[in-house]
Amino acid sequence: MRTDNEIKKQGLKALINYLGDVDAEKFISLIIKEPLDYTEWQKSLWEEKSVEQVSDEAMKYRKNNEKPSS
Repeated sequence: MRTDNEIKKQGLKALINYLGDVDAEKFISLIIKEPLDYTEWQKSLWEEKSVEQVSDEAMKYRKNNEKPSS
């Protein structure tokens, strides 16, 4: 199990890799400013996709981003 610090570090790295430095910081600032109901947000995040589609994409992403075994 990862520690809270590891999760925060990996999450920030993912944001920066996807959005870039400036937009990642802007995203964090927006989240901090506005109260966020994560459950409600998740309901509309992938409303155009089925659970199966989201699951398939997640499995493909994981397969393509797995670290090689030592």
